[in-house]
This record gives sequence, structure tokens and C-alpha cells, in this order.
Amino acid sequence: MSQESQSHVSSRGGRRIAFVQSCWHRDIVDQCRRAFAAEIAAAGHAEADIDYFEVPGAFEIPLHAQVLARSGRYAGIVASGLVVDGGIYRHDFVAGAVIDGLMRVQLDTGVPVFSAVLTPHHFHAGEEHHRFFHEHFLVKGREAAQACAATLRSLARLA
Repeated sequence: MSQESQSHVSSRGGRRIAFVQSCWHRDIVDQCRRAFAAEIAAAGHAEADIDYFEVPGAFEIPLHAQVLARSGRYAGIVASGLVVDGGIYRHDFVAGAVIDGLMRVQLDTGVPVFSAVLTPHHFHAGEEHHRFFHEHFLVKGREAAQACAATLRSLARLA
């Protein structure tokens, strides 16, 4: 392991993980962060090894992911957000740009990026949709943590 790599090793022997979330519908997206933190801890990663970042909306996530990946500090980056149809713009274009950007970051830097950026076909501010996505982001947070932990283990074996 190079000296530079050693300087970024956490107290648990693995490198840090960055979690970047958008602030639109924060009460829903926060669920993903909470579930991620609990599940990644269950996979053996210390809470102190996770750095959390917030951005205004999902569109800003890929640039932050790119800067974080290029920093050399992070073994993995997790992105979380909720892109909804607000009736003003085509949310599917925003969602596509975000996912394409995240994939580009991953392929350009070699740092795995995990997406829990969701784009529902239908989302209304009503209680039923709010409750559904509030619960669904718990599921997505756990799944993101599981994918992150498994991928980091797999990449470590390849190194």
C-alpha cells in the first residue's frame, strides 16, 4: 500500500465513505441516510468513517461526488435524493443527468458510486405518498449500505 493510500486508511482498516444527499424533501431523504448509517455500521464500518455532505438538489450531487472521488480520501461515495415532477420541468431529464453524472464519476475515477437517487413516476405531497416514500427510503438506505459494503470488499480482493 502506498504512503498516500495509508494516510487515508480509517481506524477500522478501510478507507472512508462519503454520503452526499440533496435537501429537497429532506424529511424523506434523511431516512435514507439514517438507514444507511445503521446498516453500514452493521457491516463493520465505524460511524466516524462516514462523512456526510448536503447539496441543495439532486442536480448538484454529481459534481460533489466527483470532487470527493478525486480527493483520494474515499473508498466509496453514496448519493441520495428524491427527484420529483414539480410540473415545471421534465424531472426525468434531471434524473437522467444525475445518474449519468454519477456513472461518469465512477468510471472516470475508479471510486465506486452508489445511487439512492429516486425518481418516482408519481409523487404527490399528500400523506399517502409521503408515508410510502418515507418508508421506501429506509429500504433504499439499507440496500445502498449493503451494496457499498459488498463492493468495497470485492474491490479490496481485486487489489
